[in-house]
Amino acid sequence: MRRTIYSLALVLVLAGCGMQTSAATSTTEVVVPTTNPETIQASGQRSGPPTVAAQKKLLKLGFWLASTNGRFEDTTRQAVMAFQKYYRLKATGSITPGTAYLLETVDKPASALSTEGTLAEVDKQRQLLFLVQDGKTIAVLNASTGDDREYEEPDANSPGVIIRGVALTPEGTFAIDRERPDGWWIGDLGQIYRPKYFIGGVAIHGSTSVPAYPASHGCVRVSVAAMDMIWDTGVLPRGTTVVVHSGSLT
Repeated sequence: MRRTIYSLALVLVLAGCGMQTSAATSTTEVVVPTTNPETIQASGQRSGPPTVAAQKKLLKLGFWLASTNGRFEDTTRQAVMAFQKYYRLKATGSITPGTAYLLETVDKPASALSTEGTLAEVDKQRQLLFLVQDGKTIAVLNASTGDDREYEEPDANSPGVIIRGVALTPEGTFAIDRERPDGWWIGDLGQIYRPKYFIGGVAIHGSTSVPAYPASHGCVRVSVAAMDMIWDTGVLPRGTTVVVHSGSLT
């Protein structure tokens, strides 16, 4: 059995505090067993039995991933990142000591702010996408929205044309009004995967790059596998409400 030191700041997050404190340099000792292969351990991104335990717990808490096969593949990394964002840890995508401890400790499933209806909720503050059915959060996905920067880039569909704009993901309540079901599409500002548009050219779509921070031109990026899951399960048909906010519903 290994004895690991965690800061008091982590304990405060577990208690629902989530704020910085002058006592953060104090420490408390937590005994974390590591001899049991089914125990969630700080393992970075290594595959193996502890990863199976982490995958099962992530799914139990509502953070979607493709399989509990013990392989630390992209959807596992994305689920770990979503978990870290939800609890306001540093979103590394790796199972750090703090992440492992929190995964072992937390039992309450993650929840969107929306508690009624069937919808997609985009939290720009935490960079997460929540899928809600009949008021219940059924999946939480790592996401990347617009970074609010001004841009000037070539139009991928019109040679010689320059597109200027602001990388803004608009806030409010919208509805999915059009979609493209098959594979990759060349949008004006680059390739997007199986998009579901909810206002103008702004869509929820798959991407090969879903970082821990806002990085899109305004769309809501999720992983390619997550977008396939959305299509395969039919969870976001045309007409579904999409709520976008920055930490609170208005």
